[in-house]
Amino acid sequence: MTSKIKVDNINKVSDDSNIINKCGTTITLGASGDSIALASGASQTGFGRTGTVDWQTGSIKTATFTAANGEGYFCNTAGGAFTMNLPAGSAGAIVSVQDYNNTFDTNALTVDANGSEKINGGSGGEPVELNTEGRGVTFVYIDATVGWRSVQDNDFTKKGITSTFVSATGGTIITCGDFKTHVFTGPGTFCVAAASGPVANVDYVVVAGGGSGASGHNNNTTGAGGGGAGGFRVSNSVGCVPAPTMSPLVNATNIPVTVQGYGIVVGGGGTGGNNPGPNRGTNGSVSTF
Repeated sequence: MTSKIKVDNINKVSDDSNIINKCGTTITLGASGDSIALASGASQTGFGRTGTVDWQTGSIKTATFTAANGEGYFCNTAGGAFTMNLPAGSAGAIVSVQDYNNTFDTNALTVDANGSEKINGGSGGEPVELNTEGRGVTFVYIDATVGWRSVQDNDFTKKGITSTFVSATGGTIITCGDFKTHVFTGPGTFCVAAASGPVANVDYVVVAGGGSGASGHNNNTTGAGGGGAGGFRVSNSVGCVPAPTMSPLVNATNIPVTVQGYGIVVGGGGTGGNNPGPNRGTNGSVSTF
């Protein structure tokens, strides 16, 4: 036979104040000012959330998945971009996400709301893209007007230090490790968008247009001279390609840049000799940076 203890209230012996009080369908634990503690190792359910999430450290996400209310996720996009689908929104629902190992800038994480729900008051069903290295965002669902609102947003790069690399546009960009090369084969602008800190310097290789070849006698190739290479200037490289050591073609240091546009001129090659007329070749044009 199972034993039962039936009471409406439990009071302290010392002062007869309530420890547990049942009134209608409400059960009150403790009195105002009291602290209620769970024993070490005990678990709780049914107490609701307090604006925090349970981080799923045992389940690092590497492919598209659907988030659950009250959970936080570390997403590893090293193997490629993927999507986190938010759960159906309900007032107070909360989801967090964090770049697992600083790869969001290489492969972005897309956050997609459920159906036609909104994110930060945008268009219904429109996703957002997290493409900044080390980014972490916490979303809370408010209502149908705003939808999921980002209430916490952070960026942590490697070792918690903000990167101060030069950010620029122009030319064909080739990335090699931490270095980017902007290649210009025609006139253009090297436009520096950010240049702060000790790495606001650039190395360069500038090559002039080569000289043309001469024509042969009576418009044939007999006796025609070959063209010449254009002169060049190069700084000592600290990037992927070591600079040559031929003085005076090498400058000892790279050069600092600031936020502005730098005009690039790429000199054309010389015009070949012709016959009748001068059969000698001509110089190429100057290239500048």
